[in-house]
Amino acid sequence: MTQSENTSRKASRKSSKSASAADESLEGFTEEEHAAMRERAQELKAARRARRGSKVDEESAVLAKIAELPEPDRSMGMRLHVLIKASAPALAPRLWYGMPAYAKDGKVVCFFQAAQKFNTRYSTLGFSDAALLDEGAMWPTAFALKELTEVEEEKIRTLIKKAVGEG
Repeated sequence: MTQSENTSRKASRKSSKSASAADESLEGFTEEEHAAMRERAQELKAARRARRGSKVDEESAVLAKIAELPEPDRSMGMRLHVLIKASAPALAPRLWYGMPAYAKDGKVVCFFQAAQKFNTRYSTLGFSDAALLDEGAMWPTAFALKELTEVEEEKIRTLIKKAVGEG
């Protein structure tokens, strides 16, 4: 084998390795995760437009997103929306990664993730690091929701109030 054939063969192997590495990195995120990232990018663009003066009604966007959800996520999302707004009026509704979220002073405190978002068996009520839920060195930041009964609603009211410093 000549020197140029050997160099050509090595280059071919190298390019196929980098192509397969690129394919693997593309497979690192699910289609649902890619969709969530695209939605977040759109949310950031809308926020920039809002800062430039165009009025964005965040609550309408949240309600529209909830209305798009399939049942039972839609009903749960709407009940959580009403519950969160009543429990902590200081929280402002907004979209976050394409899901309803509630922010204080511009920082997301809590969010609802529908089960269908990532094809999971339960929905999630999650809290960010802005939530004041600290209990020692370890505490829960997300809760699985299969349904909302009066018992769960009372627990959520308590968590929301604590998260914003009212409980």
